[in-house]
Amino acid sequence: MKIIILGAGQVGGTLAENLLQENNDITLVDLNAERLRYLESRMDIRTIVGPAAHPDILRQAGAEDADMVIAVTSNDETNMIACQVAYIIFSTPTKIARIRSPRYLAYKELFDKKAIPIDFCISPEQQVTQNVRLLIDYPGALQVVDFAEGAIKLVVMRITDGPLAGKTLADVADYLPGISVCIAALFHQGEAKLLTKDTVFAKNDEILFVAATPAVLDIMGAFRTLDVLNRRVMIAGGGHIGKGLAESLEQDYQVKIIEHNAERAQHLSENLTNSIVLKGDIADKDLLVSEDVENVDVFCAVSNDDEANIISALQAKRLGAQQVMSLITRTAYVDLIEGGQIDIVISPQLLTIGTILTHLRRGDFIGVNTLRRGTAEAIEAITHGNSQTSKVVGRKIAELKLPKEVRVCAVVRGNKVMIDQDEVVIESEDHLILLLLDRRRIQAVEELFQVAVTFV
Repeated sequence: MKIIILGAGQVGGTLAENLLQENNDITLVDLNAERLRYLESRMDIRTIVGPAAHPDILRQAGAEDADMVIAVTSNDETNMIACQVAYIIFSTPTKIARIRSPRYLAYKELFDKKAIPIDFCISPEQQVTQNVRLLIDYPGALQVVDFAEGAIKLVVMRITDGPLAGKTLADVADYLPGISVCIAALFHQGEAKLLTKDTVFAKNDEILFVAATPAVLDIMGAFRTLDVLNRRVMIAGGGHIGKGLAESLEQDYQVKIIEHNAERAQHLSENLTNSIVLKGDIADKDLLVSEDVENVDVFCAVSNDDEANIISALQAKRLGAQQVMSLITRTAYVDLIEGGQIDIVISPQLLTIGTILTHLRRGDFIGVNTLRRGTAEAIEAITHGNSQTSKVVGRKIAELKLPKEVRVCAVVRGNKVMIDQDEVVIESEDHLILLLLDRRRIQAVEELFQVAVTFV
């Protein structure tokens, strides 16, 4: 697929790297020639220096025969105009734009072929807010992903001292009677392992499981002593993400939000209903102590400054906050910080890439989520056709010709959720939740879910 990426920042660069791994033809456009030279030295991509929305630059980038334009510059207006130019002048089939401002996103009628012809809008701020909310709702989880409109969840968690710690996969049914769970992967010292009935759940290993939402906390409790449900949340940073997070949490949690800018702090105090707004430096030790950070259940550093987020999260952890999360945009920082004193690192790039991959996949995939810093994927696919036109419909899950690194974890049929049942016969319009431990197997999955005009 021929793809033009507009914007070579952290998102654009990481996106190019990920899409190259799937044998796409990538052209990257940006005003920063030095940044483009750096990326070109690391990847087999074509680069163009110039304004992303200019017709001549898009023509030079190959827009006349491109399959897709992905506009992820730091400017919403540039992204919107670039998509409009790509549609009007070059008839580019698919246009994706990053739109950060919630004020634009509030008007759905803007993004239409009769107005601004953007096929898919992506909002990193909304994705981060939703992601953090799920992590707060499930204390102890390292990653939580919703599928089937919330009916199913995928959870990554670390094993500590629950009753199944030190036990094997064969023991799960005895400890969780009547609960259906698909324990799909185990990560030992960072390496993914395929499970057998004799696999031992060792302390500090991480497991990935898929289950119906009502069963999630019971399953988590089998692998670790459940933390007391979160009540007190402190948010460091009052930008779009901080405000959106406070709005999402303030009806269910006790929320304090710290913002250094006086005008922005005033805006927050006037627009948040149940949150306490504090003006100050998010890394100010005296401020954190005076606001009882040692009694905070979750400290979320979500400002637009990576270094400030890291410092404030480390400060909060040392002062006694139960769990700390930090938003980090630079990939190099993620690799350094993850697994240390900061409990959870949130990467907007990986969340954004998952959303974009949903629209690149061949087949009806309505959800693609990157896991383990992009090494694995979880997908929600919808089946179509019949036994003559589909390679999956009318067949048992056990009969599907899937690579060993790919697993069907669940099937959702209407209101019915079937977890880890290999004898289920797949029907048209079923939703299948799949785990790919190796993203390089995506082509086999795409081919399996494509519907042929005549397939025998």
